[in-house]
Amino acid sequence: MPWQRGRSYSQDLRERVLAANGLTAMQAATRFGVSASYVIKARQRRDRTGVLTTKVRGYRRPGLLSGLEDAIAAEVQKNASITLADLRAWLASTRGLTVSNGTMWNTVRRIGLTLKKSRSVPPNRRAAMSQQPAKPGVDCSRS
Repeated sequence: MPWQRGRSYSQDLRERVLAANGLTAMQAATRFGVSASYVIKARQRRDRTGVLTTKVRGYRRPGLLSGLEDAIAAEVQKNASITLADLRAWLASTRGLTVSNGTMWNTVRRIGLTLKKSRSVPPNRRAAMSQQPAKPGVDCSRS
């Protein structure tokens, strides 16, 4: 079994390597297609702790604002034209948490909210102020 970076060997292979007690580390490594250092480390872990399984890999610390998504969404719903700075100030005053603009933006984006400003002009009064530019190759002269 070829080794892949960042992945553990299968539990079956680990058990077979550890069961080969009569072999040296180099002989076991050659027989099972693993490195000698893997055999040594697996045996050391078994002898020290008695554990035959791999260690738990990876840990991702929960975000600063995890669990507050509903409160943030409710605040944005209540005040549609709120800015990131306003959200940060609200969070500091209500929860006592200070976060960066990036953290607040990532949380808002993960929730699926947008912080676009509402237009001050009603939709029926919005109009382009100038004509659209002509497309290349189109005759713009009037006949």
